[in-house]
Amino acid sequence: MALQLWLAVSITVSGASMPNCRFRQTASAVLSPGHAGLAKGVRALCLTALILMGFTGASNAVEARLQAPGSSDELRDRLQGASAVLAASARGETEVQPLLAAALSDYRTLVQVLYDQGYFAPVVRIRLDGKDAASIQPLNLPKSVNDIAISVTAGPQFRFGQAEITPLPSPQSFDLPSDFATGQVATTAVLRDTATAGVENWRAAGHPLAKIGGQSITAVHAQARLNARLRLAPGPKLRFGDLQLATTSSVRPDAIARIAGFPTGETFHPDQVAQSATRLRRTGAFASVSIRPAEQANPDGTLDFAASIEDLPPRRLTFGAELSSSDGLEISTSWTHRNLFGAAERLRFETRLTGIGSANDLDGRIALRLDRPAVFGPDDNQFFLLEVDRLDEEHFDATQGFGAVGLRRVYSDTMFAEAAVGFASTLADDVFGKRRFKFLLGRLRLEQDLRDSRLNATSGTYLDARVLPFIGIDGSKSGVQLRFDGRVYQSLGASDRIVLAGRLQLGSVLGPDLSEVSPTLLFFSGGAGSVRGQEFQSLGVPAGNGISGGRGYLALSGEIRARLAEQFTLVGFYDVGLVDSSSFVSSNSARHAGAGLGLRYDVAGLGAIRLDLAYPVDGGTEDGLQFYIGIGQAF
Repeated sequence: MALQLWLAVSITVSGASMPNCRFRQTASAVLSPGHAGLAKGVRALCLTALILMGFTGASNAVEARLQAPGSSDELRDRLQGASAVLAASARGETEVQPLLAAALSDYRTLVQVLYDQGYFAPVVRIRLDGKDAASIQPLNLPKSVNDIAISVTAGPQFRFGQAEITPLPSPQSFDLPSDFATGQVATTAVLRDTATAGVENWRAAGHPLAKIGGQSITAVHAQARLNARLRLAPGPKLRFGDLQLATTSSVRPDAIARIAGFPTGETFHPDQVAQSATRLRRTGAFASVSIRPAEQANPDGTLDFAASIEDLPPRRLTFGAELSSSDGLEISTSWTHRNLFGAAERLRFETRLTGIGSANDLDGRIALRLDRPAVFGPDDNQFFLLEVDRLDEEHFDATQGFGAVGLRRVYSDTMFAEAAVGFASTLADDVFGKRRFKFLLGRLRLEQDLRDSRLNATSGTYLDARVLPFIGIDGSKSGVQLRFDGRVYQSLGASDRIVLAGRLQLGSVLGPDLSEVSPTLLFFSGGAGSVRGQEFQSLGVPAGNGISGGRGYLALSGEIRARLAEQFTLVGFYDVGLVDSSSFVSSNSARHAGAGLGLRYDVAGLGAIRLDLAYPVDGGTEDGLQFYIGIGQAF
């Protein structure tokens, strides 16, 4: 006889009440002893669940939902994202008091979201188990909440009827929002932006105490219109007064005033306040800088400002490392004192050791630099340099020293220039023999950095141009070295998941013949900084019985960076390098190339940990696969 059997077990929990277990069986025939045992087993299972739930006090999660009939998906998503009670329910909150508090705050929050989108006649209802949240007494809370229902009726979207803001200065430095006009969608965001632009126009015209003097905002519900009239109170036109220190600092007050370059006596402009704060920050001596105006003007028509400054620790120690299969391990360290003599002077001592574990001898560098801010003006820093290098490269050995004094001019947050003059002495041994070079050497540098990030750029450009004129002493020849480094970054799509990066490096030595130039001024190609997949400085030009550096140089690098996850990025790259005995490269220049894949792991505050695997694709090398490990992008 065929037997059909249905067994149903239902376990329900309501608030703090005890669980309820129901067992139901339906059969088309009498149960056999075996089936009766199955039924007893199910009953035992149900009883076990009841006991466990009684001990653990388990309860159902609160069901919460939001309905906004007639609203767009975008508006509905904004409302859901802003709701505190929906968020509380999603994270498993079941206590009545926090749920009620979240629901009460949602009235204001959801209405504000609607106002920001131009809905000024909304109806918002929030019910807890069918009862309006606003009517629940905090001192007489229900024992439990099982259901939360939010209903939002947005109503019509309002548009501006009258849109007026007066008075305004002439000319205006900031444009008013184009949406603040008759017939445009009326939102509180447009009102805020319009008021801010009006105040900033007066501040840019020399009125630092400008503010909103009054407003008349009327909603005409029958026509879904919003009439807005904003009145500005510009206040008097003022000049800069004194800059006063509101906090103590280890940097002397006279040095702070000199570095800030505060324009006392000039007509007020907000950009000059921001510029003074920026000058103080870029010394590197301060963790934070804030400059705020006094509440009232002085009788003589000036306005004083107060600077709040927080010092950074005076000393800083850093280190870095990079490993490649051809170059070996490179280790660098630096020690910085941010306030050496009490005027935000910065002393930096750095060392670098290269070639650890490579076939060549070790290269070393020791450098000392002292920067004195605002010596000749608030944007002019004086600096002193002392450098000693020991180089044991593939095609030459050299020991050189350089000392110089220079000036650094900062033009903006993204551009600076440096000029230095000094003396350099180099003892070199290369394919042309062992020689000593002595120069009066100049260093001119211009840098513009328009990248969105120094550590991991996704857009923008970077330019670094350098000119090194050298005047020979004791028989050394004179000439000039030119160097250029340009980089460009472009992301594809709004998420920046794919970034294209390109780099162009140019170099040229003008003046003396190849045999009359110090090898430290000539150009080689190969390695992590030029062509990956090729041995470090492996490409030069034939000379005598060996290889010399070239007077002309060109390197091109291209990368495709694809972010795989939040912290991992896959990189494909191709590098090309050319070197020539003349001052400019050509189609006949010596060349080589390399290509490969890389992986980046982003570490917050540190940058990307880089691993590149590269293989030579053009050139005479037989070294095969090369690998590079370092911190930061390749460029």
